[in-house]
Amino acid sequence: MTGPVTPLIELSGVTVHRGGVRVLDVSSLAVAAGETLGLVGPNGSGKTSLLLTLATLLGTTTGTISFRGAPVATRRDRLAYRRRCAFVFQEPLLFSGSVADNVASGLRMRGMGRAEIARRVDETLHRLRIDHLRGRAAQKLSGGEAQRTSLARAFATAPDLIFLDEPFSSLDANARESLVADLAGTLRETGATAVIITHDAQEALALTDRIAVMERGRIVADGPADDMFNNPVSEFMASFAGMETVLVGRVASTRGGAAVVDVSGHAIETAVAAEHGSAVALCIRPENVSLSVGPARAGARSSVRNSFPARVVDVYRKGVFFKVRLDCGFPLVSHVTADSLERLRLAPGRQVAASFKATAVHVIRK
Repeated sequence: MTGPVTPLIELSGVTVHRGGVRVLDVSSLAVAAGETLGLVGPNGSGKTSLLLTLATLLGTTTGTISFRGAPVATRRDRLAYRRRCAFVFQEPLLFSGSVADNVASGLRMRGMGRAEIARRVDETLHRLRIDHLRGRAAQKLSGGEAQRTSLARAFATAPDLIFLDEPFSSLDANARESLVADLAGTLRETGATAVIITHDAQEALALTDRIAVMERGRIVADGPADDMFNNPVSEFMASFAGMETVLVGRVASTRGGAAVVDVSGHAIETAVAAEHGSAVALCIRPENVSLSVGPARAGARSSVRNSFPARVVDVYRKGVFFKVRLDCGFPLVSHVTADSLERLRLAPGRQVAASFKATAVHVIRK
């Protein structure tokens, strides 16, 4: 029988004040070795403050930070701890010199021998697929190449813990997708523990094992990434997870373990039980909203419990689909294919019927 696993890093009772204002209040947070934790939340929610605090780059007002079960309390503790960490920022912040020089810089600072430096540089350049850039000057790199070099520099030191602050936010879609895939592979191969701030749902799904949602300096939700996406516990997380329609209403009636919710005078049926009179948020994915031409007939088919007349507000391309914003007396979003766009002649002002199943409505009790 094995005992409890000691987290790699742990916060307990941590508060942080800046300019007399409390910017962080985390009663507890633990990250296990080999785990990747994603920090998400609206701007100003405290994500960067938490990341900097975990890296001991921002001093705490109260509480303790522990690494491998030992407090990181003194200046000597912090220096020893930081030598086991690496940081990747939004901007690569490369030194002048070649790509190889940059990747080797952290190793030289640690006093490693030439042979070991050469081995690690070779290995990391290959892992991040920038062998061919070895001799290129850092100032002549594209955005994606520069960020690959920044990641290679971080991983070359074989860190126990790596902090990533929106590392792909300034890259184009193709560079971002390729680099996210390579970072995911590198994290698996090295076994490094990571904490990453991201505003991108696809990045979070590809990279994280766990997600912590932040609001006003606090962690308001924390759980496995799959659970957080499939069963979001907050309106922000629902929106982040791709549920582009989030409606606030009140339960008007209940029957058979399901609830009918009043949203701006419109009755929306759900397949979830909720207390009569309680306030709830209804979250609907755009791919679950069907559009048709003709009168809306709620319940005309047994599987479709919600159907409403709607006016197209606007239409614009979103990747391979088109995003259609609708006014049903409440806002609703649908994603359609190019074929559906043409067949239904969807354009601003067009009158359509918008339908979705009761089972497609995710209910959050407020």
